[in-house]
Amino acid sequence: MYFMKKLFYFIFYLFSANQYAQKIVVVDSMSNETIPFATISFGDGIGTFADEVGAFSFSKKKYNDVDSLFVSAIGYSEKGIKIDSSVNKILLKSEVSQLSEVIVSAPKTGKFKIRKQKGKTHTDVFACWLPTVESEVAILFNKYENKTTQILKLNLPINAERNYKSKGKGNFATIFRIQYYANKEGIPSEPLGYENVIFTINEEADKMFELDLVDKSVFIPENGIFISIQVLGYADKNGKLLDTKKYREIKTARGIQKISTSFRPLLPFVKGEPNDNTFVRRIFYNDKKWQIFDRNYNKNSNLIENGNKNYGMGAVYKVWE
Repeated sequence: MYFMKKLFYFIFYLFSANQYAQKIVVVDSMSNETIPFATISFGDGIGTFADEVGAFSFSKKKYNDVDSLFVSAIGYSEKGIKIDSSVNKILLKSEVSQLSEVIVSAPKTGKFKIRKQKGKTHTDVFACWLPTVESEVAILFNKYENKTTQILKLNLPINAERNYKSKGKGNFATIFRIQYYANKEGIPSEPLGYENVIFTINEEADKMFELDLVDKSVFIPENGIFISIQVLGYADKNGKLLDTKKYREIKTARGIQKISTSFRPLLPFVKGEPNDNTFVRRIFYNDKKWQIFDRNYNKNSNLIENGNKNYGMGAVYKVWE
């Protein structure tokens, strides 16, 4: 009887172990420090992000047709590995050449003024971008009146759907990332060497989220800078990044349909400006290619059809005379 009980627990342990996803951590090969929020691509449009301590989960049961991972982070060479149960650490090599040099620096003294570029928003949930995990929206910012310009704050238009809470909308906390790119002939190109900013927006925010960049010393180069906002996923009650499903599976008369998982808050897109500064991309699709938000990107988009082509991100500047 005792032997049978031990055998039962052993079999149960093996069965349970196979159900759990393996934990893998992404690490700097030189410093051995973890790399937070690295991008993990499984191929074929699938992927996830490491969390704030560089860890992520991989389940062979969930991704039974995946045998390789591609791991990347700004400032590091991308690495592809064969995945098996023995993998628990991935080492990335630093590659400084990935980062464009930041040339403009602030004068230590001199007169300056605070200037504002007003963010543009609205409350129409049907004229909003539905952010999905890994989607990224980039906006071009130019120097203010061609003078030395530091970005002190970003004003991010959001729609927290407050008016719709009574219709089943509950609490949420979504983790976003701000990144910076050089402007190459009007298109986002190489990453700039400014520190990425990770932040969380919850249901308490509404209309305009103010993000402080004072201590990041972000200066606009001669030909402008693209600043992007990217969805990493939902946070748990402790503020940790959740392992979020890319798709929701919906039962229909035609069988199971995969619907992209969207995240709140929504991002209001606005009319009235030339469509020359809002670019979008999906990290796990189309070789990470940036595309201007127009009919070539999505000819069936209701936003484009109705002229809501721009994300009206605003800013507060420190401008030297």
